[in-house]
This record gives sequence, C-alpha cells and structure tokens, in this order.
Amino acid sequence: MTDNEKQEAIPENTASGQEMPVGSAEPARHRGIYLLPNLFTTGALFSGFYAILAGMDGKFQAAAIAIFVAMIFDGLDGLIARMTNTSSEFGVQYDSLSDMVSFGVAPAIVVFSWMLDEVGRIGWAAAFIYASCAAFRLARFNTQVDLVDKRYFIGIASPTGAALVAAMVWSGFDAEPSTELALLAALVTAVAGLLMVSNLRYRSLKGLDLKGKVPFVVIFGIAMALVIILIDPPRILFLLAVAYSLSGPLEWLWHKKRGDKVVSG
Repeated sequence: MTDNEKQEAIPENTASGQEMPVGSAEPARHRGIYLLPNLFTTGALFSGFYAILAGMDGKFQAAAIAIFVAMIFDGLDGLIARMTNTSSEFGVQYDSLSDMVSFGVAPAIVVFSWMLDEVGRIGWAAAFIYASCAAFRLARFNTQVDLVDKRYFIGIASPTGAALVAAMVWSGFDAEPSTELALLAALVTAVAGLLMVSNLRYRSLKGLDLKGKVPFVVIFGIAMALVIILIDPPRILFLLAVAYSLSGPLEWLWHKKRGDKVVSG
C-alpha cells in the first residue's frame, strides 16, 4: 500500500481536524458545518453590518436597535448549539468573527458618527480604544475558553460592552451635539473598552441549566424584567448595562475590604 493509500484509509475527526487511530469505535463524520446555529450567527453578523450602515447614514436609533438584535441572535446561536449538541470549531471561530463586527466595530462606528466626531482626535481615540479592546477581549476569550471558570467572565463580555455603548446612543439618538456630551460619550466608550480587557471577574449565565426544571419565581422574575424594560427600553437597558459593568469593580472592592483572596484572570 502506498503512502497516499494509507492516508486515505485513516478516518478523520472533523470536529478537531485530527486523525483518528485505526480501529477506533467512533465512526468517521463528513466534513461540514451545522446549519441552524450558524444561521443565527449570520443573523447577528447581518445586524452588526446593518448597524454600521445605519450609523454612517445618521439613523442612530435604528443602528442601536440593530446592535441589540445582534445580541439576541448571538445568544441564541450558542444556546441552540449547546442544546442540540451541534457545537463545532467552525462555529466557534465564525461566532468570534461575527462578534468582532457586531460588538467591536459596529458600536465604535455608531458612537463616533453619533457624537464623538464633535471632539476630533479625542473622539476617534476613544472609538479606537473600544474597537481594539474588543478585539483583544475576543482573542483572549478564544485562547482561554477551556481554562477559565465557566461561572465567570474575565472582563465584561463584548456584547455587554456593546450594550453599554449602544444603549447610550439609543437614549440620546436625537440629542443636539455638544462638546460636553461628546466628552461624556468618549469617556463611557473608552471605559467600556478597558473593562473588556480588565482582569475583573463578572458573573456569567452560561452555567444556567435550561434543560432542567426551574423554579416558578425565576420565570416570574424574567417576565417582570421584560415588563420593566418595555417601559423605557433604551434607558432601562443603559442602566442595566451600567449596573452590570460596575458589579465587577464593586465585588473586587468588597472582597479586598474584607481581606478575602481576590481571584483575577
């Protein structure tokens, strides 16, 4: 048997791209990608792409809403992949690239077009800090995904940083441009970016078991939260994003004050 024939006789594990040993009980699977979760990832990517176009066209409310729609799609693709056992390395990389567009580039462009251009170099510096920190955050997450505690994020997740910026834009989409407001927006944008690459721990919901039974109070709490958000979506979402962003530093200060061992990334 020639070398080429030997290689063709060895099945491949398409999930990892590594060769399987001869005689393995696991059947060979054809190369390919799972359709359903990646459709939702594509929806998130399209929403981020639309947010960029809408922001450049001055449609700031639509741009901010599109970023939140991208968050919904982004949450659904991972949830569906886990529940249907259709996770793949392709899906992980595709999701990361989609996140960079929807939660890294789109918020930076939208907030710059909305207000940051009023303060010139300070504005584009704040926007670039945010975008570059989102890229660092996603790269770090990809390299540490199997090493960190699943109950926590190290630094706020990129969708949370995007929520902070997008909700700010949504809340003041019709505000008159001013230097004071632009400087405040630049500060919020830069801080959102820096929190993404910080070593602060933020609690994650990835450990939540959605397949099992949950108490009635949990369902009731979710329903009430949705009702409260619907009262004034942009401002309530902005306050929620601010509260979650502050939870990491406040928890760190609390543990430090008590003399507890502070764990960071």
